[in-house]
Amino acid sequence: MAEDCAKVIRHGDTFIVAGFKLAKSPTAGLDGRHGCHLEVSEEAGSAIYIYAKPRTTAASETVSLSVAPKYVYTPLNHLKDGTVVNLYGVVKFFKPPYVSKGTDYCSVVTLVDPSNVKLTCTLFNGNLDSLPKIYKVGDIVRFHRIKIREYNGQMQGITSVGFASVTFDGTVGAPVVPRTSSKVYTFMDEEQKTIEELRVWAASNLSISGPAAKLSGVRPMLFFDLTCQLVGKAKVDGSSFLLKVWDGTKCPYPTWKVPVEARDMEGEKVVLHQLRNLTVDVLVYDNHVQLAKSLKIGSFLRIYSIHTKQASAVDEDVSHIEFHLHGGTCYGRGIGVLPESNLDVKELKAFLESVDLADSQNMESMSSVELDSTFNNVTDLESHLQRCQQLPVTVLTDHQDLNNTELKTILNSTAPQQYRIRAKLRTYKPQKLYQSIKLHCSKCNSLQEVPDGDDFDFILQGSAVTAPNPELHNTSWYDSVTWTTQDQKQRKIAIHFVKHDEMLQQPEDTLLMIEGGTLKEVWKLTKRFKCVIPVRSTEDDLELLDLSAPFLLQGNIKYYGCKQCSTPKSIKSLSSIAAEQRPSWEPTEIAQVLGIVPLQYVFIMKFTLVDRTGALNAYLFDYEKFFQIAASEILTNNFLQQKMQMTMNTLCPPGRKLDDLPWLECFIKSYSVRDAMKHQVYYQIFDTTVAEDVV
Repeated sequence: MAEDCAKVIRHGDTFIVAGFKLAKSPTAGLDGRHGCHLEVSEEAGSAIYIYAKPRTTAASETVSLSVAPKYVYTPLNHLKDGTVVNLYGVVKFFKPPYVSKGTDYCSVVTLVDPSNVKLTCTLFNGNLDSLPKIYKVGDIVRFHRIKIREYNGQMQGITSVGFASVTFDGTVGAPVVPRTSSKVYTFMDEEQKTIEELRVWAASNLSISGPAAKLSGVRPMLFFDLTCQLVGKAKVDGSSFLLKVWDGTKCPYPTWKVPVEARDMEGEKVVLHQLRNLTVDVLVYDNHVQLAKSLKIGSFLRIYSIHTKQASAVDEDVSHIEFHLHGGTCYGRGIGVLPESNLDVKELKAFLESVDLADSQNMESMSSVELDSTFNNVTDLESHLQRCQQLPVTVLTDHQDLNNTELKTILNSTAPQQYRIRAKLRTYKPQKLYQSIKLHCSKCNSLQEVPDGDDFDFILQGSAVTAPNPELHNTSWYDSVTWTTQDQKQRKIAIHFVKHDEMLQQPEDTLLMIEGGTLKEVWKLTKRFKCVIPVRSTEDDLELLDLSAPFLLQGNIKYYGCKQCSTPKSIKSLSSIAAEQRPSWEPTEIAQVLGIVPLQYVFIMKFTLVDRTGALNAYLFDYEKFFQIAASEILTNNFLQQKMQMTMNTLCPPGRKLDDLPWLECFIKSYSVRDAMKHQVYYQIFDTTVAEDVV
């Protein structure tokens, strides 16, 4: 759209914009533009109407032109960090939408295309219908305005303002029917060709035969996807919910019937009775409960990654099969609601209508195990449900030989020792998660708060008072550029570009030093160049600013040095890295040659852990292992902040009773701190990480 406008619009033309969204500008604080901007909206059908004055003096009429968006699609192997793109991809893996935080929904989708590059996208929206309507591996999606971020060396996609999606069946020969909640969307003739080409490619290069099964084909210890119809549902307890479903076939094993009061079971009583020998009870846990409660009786579902377990009844020799949808989203666990227009639903409906219910009612009653006789009391059922709960939401990374120890035993033991525990997280501090990020010196073991941007801006303003020294410009290892600002202050700025083999490098490989820059100017440079070092001139050399300011900026991360342990060296020391065959400009190497002992970003939190025997406070001191998020990246990355909040909401769900909280399995170690007045024992979590499927 921007390119088309540039071709036709001229100075003095009048134009009208229609169907755009007014939104706050996320970069207003950095680029100094207006606090609001207009965004293209595919749903509203954005367009620009231009009333162009004729270019000849003889004519008096105006010419009306309209410009609608034209989309360019980027192959997955051409994605770049920080860009917002449009793309097509084939679904290789997905997690159905689930509640992430508050009323927000999240869906995770892994895409591939003929470039053989993989892209994992994490999509958020408060409206469930606005997330992609993906039903199976092999579906084809079209994403508009998805933001690309590089994390741990891999490209990831996240929703940005104006994100829109359309999904198509990936089956070769199937009708090209878009799935989208948008009332207005574009679809060009050439895009149908793109979809058909992706279908053919996926059929030859992607294994799209998922773990689907009929009830007649299940066996113990199986994980499978089930397409079925919901005929009944009921609450079991605070963290589990019952779905009674059928697919027209009969399970070959006796099945577990969950005991619930008849008044608690939603569904048509006549239908439930007619289908009693063909339905199975699927017990869903934790994060799936909220969606399960909202399902309508009679709707068609695809339940992903159901687990079949073989169990023996209490005081009985007969074993039976149980169906569980465990908590979390690992392996794509979840529930999807299929529309009646779906091809699989049409096939299922036709099959269900052909089932002879009279035959099923004459089958042996032993086809299902009624739990009225299986579980003798409520306590038996509760203990059974507890065994079936989701595995702990944390994972141990070492010391698997240790046995669990109760908290009471730990509290009564001497330090130092190491323990393996199974407990629940009752509360944590700080509640404002950004306050958990500190700076730690590994040499002197000191901790300090992360300085805010105002402190850095103040230091930069102070250093700008001293003008750059021209005698220090254009040396053998860097080139210099200087200019004077046009405002009243007429501030002098100098930028020194470090060379390699006497040549300037590409911006993404370049380290530069800046004198006299403002905070806004420094941040702009970090988006373009690999490394930025703020410096000031002396008579003989350039030098670092006060160590209250970062000694290095790389991307969105500010690197600080320890004032107590650092002995800053001359900036000339950087020339040794520039002389290397392939300068990496890694922060640790830069710090070493400059005599800086770097401070490391670290999470510090206090967890109150409880089990049936007691409670203790354990401290988390972690750089990136526990959350699988680098502490250095979280302060400037909204996506990672949201991910961390979601993680904590899973470990310690707000508003839940203690019995409904998930279990954590952790290693903790005790240690003593003594001073002249008292002796105190503390506990620290170690060798523990959040399970991959928690978020």
